[in-house]
Amino acid sequence: MSFRVGLTRELRDAQGEPAFGRRALEVLAENPAIEWEYIPEALREITPEVAARYDGIYVNAPKVTRAAVARGDCRVKIFARHGVGYDSVDVPAMTERGIVVTNTPLAVRRPVAVATLTMLFALAGRLFAKDRLTRAGRWAERSSHMGTGLIGRTLGLVGAGGIGQELLRVTQPFGMRLLAADPAVGDAVLGPLGARRVPLDALLRESDFVVVTCLLNDETRHLIGAPQLALLKPTAFFINMARGPVVDEAALIEVLKARRIAGAGLDVFEQEPVDPANPLLGLDNVIVTPHALCWTDECFHDIAATGFKSIVDVSLGRRPVHLVDPKAWKGAA
Repeated sequence: MSFRVGLTRELRDAQGEPAFGRRALEVLAENPAIEWEYIPEALREITPEVAARYDGIYVNAPKVTRAAVARGDCRVKIFARHGVGYDSVDVPAMTERGIVVTNTPLAVRRPVAVATLTMLFALAGRLFAKDRLTRAGRWAERSSHMGTGLIGRTLGLVGAGGIGQELLRVTQPFGMRLLAADPAVGDAVLGPLGARRVPLDALLRESDFVVVTCLLNDETRHLIGAPQLALLKPTAFFINMARGPVVDEAALIEVLKARRIAGAGLDVFEQEPVDPANPLLGLDNVIVTPHALCWTDECFHDIAATGFKSIVDVSLGRRPVHLVDPKAWKGAA
């Protein structure tokens, strides 16, 4: 009996090839009963019709709602998320139906940490301002765009889970003071990484670079709003590598327009794809990337290989490693 798997279509490149490379697909061959295809429809969210067609769905951008699995002919046993975040999936609804949701927390840790450093270095070095100067022939203005050195500066992480801890590891050689605000992670974990746990308000006041790396949930939605942004130093840089709605975007736009902070690096937005009319896109003290700064061949291969392994495990009746909610696992498929 076959185990049908659908891959959401946006995981292909412009040539129609898998963005994660063909080698990752070899993982699915571990179970000869698996038959896979790209889902024919371009979806903003998984529909009940799609959920009735496949035993497993490898999903990136589309949302997975309660309505998607509400019908009696729902066939899906696993939604494997391409990445670590799962705020686009109604996990409680999946658990109620006994549908497994998996993610890929290990595969993204180093790539996102490196991407965060890329953003930090670009902001600290005024990279894009200097690029514009050079292209405009304004060479003589170099000294007016002095960069910010890192030694002795303070890096504050809002969220110190797997990605945050990896960022602390790769940041250690740069001589920075390291702080973290995370109620779930204590000094026993942070201490060996050279960091100290502090309350969020203290972190915002003291940091020269504030980096958001927490999950998006009910507690963290708009965690950083106008009162929190008001605590930042005028020389501070703000970096969001997590999810756009963790930050009140309107409040962030206001402080950036008023130049009450030095600048921001944003890989995520409250609305994605970002509206071309979003004021953030017109500000010269902001670096923006399309929720893809960590995307490399290495990163995507590791994510896909991990996600496909979860699908193979479920298809063979094995408990997958990276369950978002372990209560959803009921045993053999």
